[in-house]
Amino acid sequence: MAVNIDILVAQFQKKDKKAFETLYTMYSENICGVIFTIIKNKERSQELCQDVFVKIWEKSETYDPSKGRFFTWILNIARNTAIDELRSKSFKNNKQNLQTDSFVDILTYEKDLNHTIDTIGLKSLLDGLKAKCILLIDLLYFKGYTQKEAAQELGKPVGTIKTRIRACISEIRKNRNL
Repeated sequence: MAVNIDILVAQFQKKDKKAFETLYTMYSENICGVIFTIIKNKERSQELCQDVFVKIWEKSETYDPSKGRFFTWILNIARNTAIDELRSKSFKNNKQNLQTDSFVDILTYEKDLNHTIDTIGLKSLLDGLKAKCILLIDLLYFKGYTQKEAAQELGKPVGTIKTRIRACISEIRKNRNL
């Protein structure tokens, strides 16, 4: 049975629990994967994923379909949540205490993540982009770098990074509308 996402989202915005459960089933795996890509901690990614869904439930009325797709709205909330976590003092302290066995889990989960990213269509959006665009998108959107940090990492001025990311996003939008 095909699901009409617009109707489902409208029901969700009216606090329909069944609609929320359906949306959670549709998107939770992808959202957890995106969060994991940024913070590299499977357990914490799952916790933050739950937090994201609580946030979207509480702020459902703020979603505006005229500003973009529902999934993009959730993705932005997830990305911001993960970046906030990455920048938090407690995360930095915990990261210093990682055990060696954590890295085995990270490597295993990362292989699964490539499939997850592909299923949400991100890989197809990046196909055909220049390598510098892919690198910038990876740093800024998946690894949680600020524009200043990306500029330092790449040895480029911040203004150059801002210009390039705008051009890259324009290219993605242009390719998506073909």
